Amino acid sequence: MLHFSHPVVHPSPPVVVPPPTQGQGQAEVEMVPPAQGQAVQVEGANGDGNAPAGVIMRDPWTRCGLVFRLLQAAFAAAALAVMASTDDFPSVTTFRYLVAAASVQCLWSLAVAILDAYAIVVKRSFRIGRAVIILALGDWVTGTLIFSAACGSAAITTLLSNDFGACSVNPCASFMNATAMAFLSWLARAPAFIGNLWTAVHRIQKS
Repeated sequence: MLHFSHPVVHPSPPVVVPPPTQGQGQAEVEMVPPAQGQAVQVEGANGDGNAPAGVIMRDPWTRCGLVFRLLQAAFAAAALAVMASTDDFPSVTTFRYLVAAASVQCLWSLAVAILDAYAIVVKRSFRIGRAVIILALGDWVTGTLIFSAACGSAAITTLLSNDFGACSVNPCASFMNATAMAFLSWLARAPAFIGNLWTAVHRIQKS
C-alpha cells in the first residue's frame, strides 16, 4: 500500500475503469477519482508502479531532519541572543563574525525546517537530486561559517580570560556561553549534513 500526496495539494492519479468486454457494447472509459484522503494502491515491478517521481513519502530523513533543524535554529538563536546582549562584542571582529554566522545558520535552519514540515503535512518527499545537492551545499556553507566563528570566538575568549586576565572588565561568561551554543548548533547539523551528503552522492551515482 503506497500513500500518495494529500489530494488537495498534490492530486492522486484517477482510477481508470476498463471498458466492457466484446459483446456488451461500446462504452467510454470512466475516470473515477479516488475519495478524499483515500490511499491509492499501485503495483509495479519496484513497488512504485506509475507513481510520479518524488511524490511518495518514504524518506526517513525528513522527520529526523526537522528535529535537527529546529535544534540548529534554537542553538544558533541562543548564541546570537547571548552575544548580542553584551556591549563589547561590536569592538571585536571575531564576535561580530559569530553574530553574522549565527544569524545565517538560524535563517537557513528555519527555512529548511519549514520545508520539512510542509513535506510531512502533505506526505510528499521533495528530496529529488537537485534539491538534495542544494541542501548539502547549504549545510556545508553554513556549517563552515558557524564552526569557524565558534573556533575564533573560543580563541579570543581564552585569550581574554587566561592570558590577559581581562574578565573583570569583559563579560567572558557571556562570550563562553555564546561560543558553546555555536558549537552545539554545529553539532546538531552534522547528522542532517551527513544524510543529505549520502543521499546526494547516491543519486549522482544512479544518474
